[in-house]
Amino acid sequence: MNMETPTPLSSGHLADQVAFQRSELNVILGLYGRMVAAGEWRDYGISCLKDAAVFSVFRRTAETPLYMIEKRPRLRHRQGMYSVIGMDGQILKRGHDLKTVLRVLERKLIRAVE
Repeated sequence: MNMETPTPLSSGHLADQVAFQRSELNVILGLYGRMVAAGEWRDYGISCLKDAAVFSVFRRTAETPLYMIEKRPRLRHRQGMYSVIGMDGQILKRGHDLKTVLRVLERKLIRAVE
């Protein structure tokens, strides 16, 4: 291969990964920003795997995730492709609409005013 021939950016295996769309990330990052402002969350990580995209939320960088927001397109016709999973691995909420599923985490923002 000579230096003038452009190399393709993907050999097809990027299409084999599940990723969040921009609109989905806007919803997730909106919640993330509110939780950071409330002092609840401090860091996040995004994983794009073969069968799922995962947005992991951390209180501290070196810890296990507090929550994982998953997108599994294979489940879109069953229970719903979005789910929120707690640090113990328990599914806290699952559904077809991302905003509805994330409401389980927004309850953490509601606190009694003293």
